[in-house]
Amino acid sequence: MSTNALYTDLSGYYDLMCCDINYQQQSNSVARLHQILGNEGKQHLDLACGTGPHVRHFIDLGFQSSGLDINQPMLDIAMRRCPEAQFSLQNMTEFYVEEKLDLITCFLYSIHYSQGIEALKACIASVHKALNSGGLFCFNSVDKHQINNNALVRHSADFEGSQFVFESAWHYSGAGEMQALNLSIAKTQLDATQLWQDSHAMVATSFTELQALLSPYFDVQIFEHDYDRIIPWDSASGNALFVCTKREV
Repeated sequence: MSTNALYTDLSGYYDLMCCDINYQQQSNSVARLHQILGNEGKQHLDLACGTGPHVRHFIDLGFQSSGLDINQPMLDIAMRRCPEAQFSLQNMTEFYVEEKLDLITCFLYSIHYSQGIEALKACIASVHKALNSGGLFCFNSVDKHQINNNALVRHSADFEGSQFVFESAWHYSGAGEMQALNLSIAKTQLDATQLWQDSHAMVATSFTELQALLSPYFDVQIFEHDYDRIIPWDSASGNALFVCTKREV
């Protein structure tokens, strides 16, 4: 068994790791929220877009969609998936766009890749600057106080003669502004197993703290983490969808 850093080149396995995610459902849900709470414009940017599955669906929904990520191999896949889209190698905490946008998304809890509160503040300010008046910023988040350190998500898949087992789990120490996302991939072929493991430092906030960071820039609404229905957050769930309408400051 060999152990390697997971993100040495995650791009080759990323889509397989996320094969249980319903990208179309997520994209359709946010597009509905944009119709209700946004400015009806069609200029869209996906932060931390990875290999571009959400971008693909937003294009199919009639948006002029683009994406950014810090991983070039993933962007290479995204460009093949969405040749009509524009992709850029940028950090979402400080990004630049030439033309203003109407909708900015950040799926799969990727907003937490902002490493610390100051970086998260910079991301929020960059999003606000990039949006047209009435534009929408949509992302999902986990409340640090609701994290169960003993819980994990696990699924398996077969690919090119190998069996893969993927695991992910949040861990929060109970104090401070950082939490960890622990990831592992086990690849078994015949009797040989390779293991990739990594722990990603990610920003930790409560929903109350996050709303306070957003409020100077946006009118903030929090919904249940449910892509089938639009339901206000029950003030108890540890996962939620933040929908933020740009307010001029």
